[in-house]
Amino acid sequence: MVNALKVKIVKLHQDATIPKYAHAGDVCFDLVSVESVEVAAGRVVVVGTGLAMQPEPGYELQIRPRSGLAAKHGITVLNSPATLEPTYTGEIKVILHNTSTDSYSVKKGDRIAQAVFKEYRPVEFTEVDKLAATERGARGLGSSGK
Repeated sequence: MVNALKVKIVKLHQDATIPKYAHAGDVCFDLVSVESVEVAAGRVVVVGTGLAMQPEPGYELQIRPRSGLAAKHGITVLNSPATLEPTYTGEIKVILHNTSTDSYSVKKGDRIAQAVFKEYRPVEFTEVDKLAATERGARGLGSSGK
């Protein structure tokens, strides 16, 4: 892999699965559950992966829903995309939300979410009296039509 990001990873649980890409060229890798839990209809559960990761400086980890779980079962990542700060070195957990009317069983070893490391730049804020004029201005929600 050319110019691959270097990420340190620790298995905190004996059944944890080191992430891998489903297909060559994929952007996201799968996160796998180390526990079996029931996600009741309309409810939220936090599911452990048994992994801790630490990327090179300048990267965050984003956790996103798996499209198949969302489309077929209404299972999504509640705070999507979830951001894990590069300073967090604890277990990666996924907040799953069941948007369907049926209960869903997560089994140990199931792929529950996908994740990607994204580069970021620190921001330096400068307070000013006003912002430069733009065509849109302060027009917000719904300002561009339906």
